Amino acid sequence: MSKQHFDRSKPHVNVGTMGHIDHGKTTLTAAITKVLGFKKMASFRS
Repeated sequence: MSKQHFDRSKPHVNVGTMGHIDHGKTTLTAAITKVLGFKKMASFRS
């Protein structure tokens, strides 16, 4: 039984955030996405 090649060309990454309510999880995630959008590594939607 030979091993198959695993292709790691997934175009996205799942990121999980944990924290208490009203501690900036959404703000942090939006800021990261915005910076990656400027670098053409993500799409930012306002």
